[in-house]
Amino acid sequence: MNTIERLEHLKKLRADAQLGGGQKRIDKQHALGRLTARERIGMLLDPGSFEEFDMFKTHRCTDFGMEKQKYPGDGVVTGHGTIDGRIVYVFAQDFTVLGGSLSETFAEKICKVMDLAMKNGAPVIGLNDSGGARIQEGIESLAGYTDIFLRNVMASGVIPQLSAIFGPCAGGAVYSPALTDFVVMVKNNSYMFLTGPKVVKSVTHEDVTVEELGGADMHASRSGVSDYAAQSGVDAIAYLRKLISFLPQNNMENPPSCSCSDPIDRRAEELNNIIPENPNEAYDMKAIIHRTVDNGDFFEIKEAFAPNLIVGFARYNGMSVGIVANQPSHYSGVLDIDSSIKGARFVRFCDCFNIPVVTFVDVPGFLPGTAQEYGGVIRNGAKILYAYAEATIPKVTVITRKAYGGAYCVMSSKHLRGDINYAWPTAEIAVMGAKGAVPILYGRQAKKEADPEAFLQDREKEYQDTVANPYVAAQRGYIDDIIEPARTRTRIVRALSLVQNKRDTNPMKKHGNIPL
Repeated sequence: MNTIERLEHLKKLRADAQLGGGQKRIDKQHALGRLTARERIGMLLDPGSFEEFDMFKTHRCTDFGMEKQKYPGDGVVTGHGTIDGRIVYVFAQDFTVLGGSLSETFAEKICKVMDLAMKNGAPVIGLNDSGGARIQEGIESLAGYTDIFLRNVMASGVIPQLSAIFGPCAGGAVYSPALTDFVVMVKNNSYMFLTGPKVVKSVTHEDVTVEELGGADMHASRSGVSDYAAQSGVDAIAYLRKLISFLPQNNMENPPSCSCSDPIDRRAEELNNIIPENPNEAYDMKAIIHRTVDNGDFFEIKEAFAPNLIVGFARYNGMSVGIVANQPSHYSGVLDIDSSIKGARFVRFCDCFNIPVVTFVDVPGFLPGTAQEYGGVIRNGAKILYAYAEATIPKVTVITRKAYGGAYCVMSSKHLRGDINYAWPTAEIAVMGAKGAVPILYGRQAKKEADPEAFLQDREKEYQDTVANPYVAAQRGYIDDIIEPARTRTRIVRALSLVQNKRDTNPMKKHGNIPL
């Protein structure tokens, strides 16, 4: 062939590769309301920025008639591009090619992208839509999965890893997304489970649907595997694009900053009255977050899972930060097994990637009961304590109301190397609340009084005024200042600026043994 013919041949090969498993299968994908692998990449990345690797790579299997079923790219599209001008590496599984099943070659393509992402210090995003291991290849497909798992582990804490599930993800395939930092699923389109409904039925005799067993809503609200249940594939991609905007390229960089039009000294007068007079009355902690962050923009993570603890990303004066907050409107903001795990994982992610953490505290303690104790609330509650203690990032804490007992300790207290710790005048810092403490302290004496109830009420007020207030903690330096709620934004911005170059270190060790 001459040069012109070679160019024409290349053009035809590229056109064939763009079709994946063929137009009929693309049409079927569209009929199910799903995008193709290439369409997803096109929406995720900046227009015209995608550069593809291994477009012409095919599998090597010759068993079970597979030599007649070869497609350019072998069911996964890999390469790199940019999101808002920042480099990311990406792979997108193509369900139109043999159901997106993973082969040895398929795995090699993903491993190449992950290796390049680590070498060049850029995030990797996986768009998953696969029927699982390619059975025809047997051990080669299993080896391929394990090669990917190894890279997920090696990349953990080095570069951000994001996963989106757009279709099936079952068996061993679930472990790669589970090893990444964030997982997004699509309602009514994607599911994740180790064993499907038929196996569950045969082993446990339970009747369960695909959606009940591994759907997006279940994983977003009950298992906590998914960080967000998107309404559609388009919504999932928009979520990934916004999420990546808060993250640094790798663990050696600081998170991205942007210009801020929201005044640093903006007051929020409504915060002066947001705490109810009744200490047992609920309020929405998100209202405080929205009124203090830049332009009220808060990007929540795991909103539907363990809603008694809020985690997510925001900006203060253009600086990307992680936010952890108790939510008094859900179970009074109490800590339990799920919320402790949720908070610990988020704090550790922020610590991996140099993202400061701002913590809003209103916590009455850990949730009591046999279900929690039998489930290991001691071991799991210790995870959030471990995460805050281990973290060397800037940590700013604001106690808005209750901070009782062990829950005070674990929520980024000064004793866990909190850098700047503020309290509102409404803060109550003590071993326990007045209602619980006074009967223990004055129970015997109350029995001798003419009006025991009135006596205990007086003691409760006394306890509140002399013990359960922020001034006692401030006298000992455990609180750096008691601040006006309306000026919370200003004080947080200044605190973050003060500690942005801090240097905390941990003892030399291979790694700690977090209570998993």
